[in-house]
Amino acid sequence: HLEESGGGLVQTGGSLRLSCAASGLTFSSYAMAWFRQAPGKEREFVAGVSRGDTITGYADSVKGRFTISRDNAKTMVYLQMNSLKPEDTAVYYCGARWTFEPGSYSTTMHEYNFWGQGTQVTVSS
Repeated sequence: HLEESGGGLVQTGGSLRLSCAASGLTFSSYAMAWFRQAPGKEREFVAGVSRGDTITGYADSVKGRFTISRDNAKTMVYLQMNSLKPEDTAVYYCGARWTFEPGSYSTTMHEYNFWGQGTQVTVSS
């Protein structure tokens, strides 16, 4: 079970911190990622982090503005979003992907085993 929180309405240039609480799974065995889906568009990769929090990756559109992190002890994953733009407006989803590989994550939505219900982020211009 994954549950996102922290979304909301923010002005251009503002910041938000999204949180994803995981339960019912061996959290340290899962790579984690954030995806987002804007109205009329497909769900897209935003950021990913490996099982051991050693490897992270970002979509080009958010690189330098967003930071993903995880706390295995608390079974939480976070997305710090700075310098927000109207084009960041979307529903943000947390995904978990079981993997043997400690240093990898995936940018492919269909490779994720579990999803949360999403949290809305709206950036006004």
